[in-house]
Amino acid sequence: MKNENFDRKRTPRAGARFEKKELPEEAAEGLIEGRNALTEALRSGRTIDKLYVAEGSTDRALARLAAQAKEAGAVVVPTDRRKLDQMSPTGAHQGVIAAVAAHEYASVDDILELAAQRGEAPLIVICDELSDPHNLGAILRTAECAGAHGLIIPKRRSVGLTAVVAKTSAGAVEYLPVARVSNIANTIRELKEKGVWIYGTAADADSGLYQTDLTGPAAIVIGNEGEGMSRLVRESCDLLVSIPMKGQISSLNASAAAAVMLYEALRQRS
Repeated sequence: MKNENFDRKRTPRAGARFEKKELPEEAAEGLIEGRNALTEALRSGRTIDKLYVAEGSTDRALARLAAQAKEAGAVVVPTDRRKLDQMSPTGAHQGVIAAVAAHEYASVDDILELAAQRGEAPLIVICDELSDPHNLGAILRTAECAGAHGLIIPKRRSVGLTAVVAKTSAGAVEYLPVARVSNIANTIRELKEKGVWIYGTAADADSGLYQTDLTGPAAIVIGNEGEGMSRLVRESCDLLVSIPMKGQISSLNASAAAAVMLYEALRQRS
């Protein structure tokens, strides 16, 4: 059953040695090497996820490029030159390698607008600092299949829309908007102001998934693979929800947890 009129004042019902991965493998098919190539990428507006820059360099031209990339939203990572040599397919990196997005990012407003166009309550997934590209790709795939309207990831300490993510998503990245924001906690606050309820997944939550109302405007927060949600994000949630566990293992991985939450939301909205 779908809710047509939404009010944030309603109370939710509750019951729940260096290896290739230093430059995450998701970037392997999306590298830009060298200063001229980076300059042109920035000039064209190409989205850059991370910029690996030679650590300790006093080269002013390189510093200017790094500053431009940071201003454009890239995460700048000082990197030992020996690691840059290992990361470089050509060996001619000139002290800089950029990992570029495999797909362009949307905005949070784009996600909300998509929900409005469909005449549906927003259903959003927020990934809090996921580091595994396969997890992010799997969540993208599930979210698209379950009818979600978009996914939100942070700019820092998170995998971006890279080649492995796109491949793992089985094409879902072409259909599901993904927004990349500077601060997840601030974005959550903005979503709340627009009437979206924030549901965090936590094993120690008092509220059970099957007793939680997910029919209204909802954003489901999935924590990172090791620590779960960060403290600020956890405190920003309207409700913490637990997924029922009957076995000896106490938790699901990030993509499985997202799948369970999303399909319960879909069941309730159908």
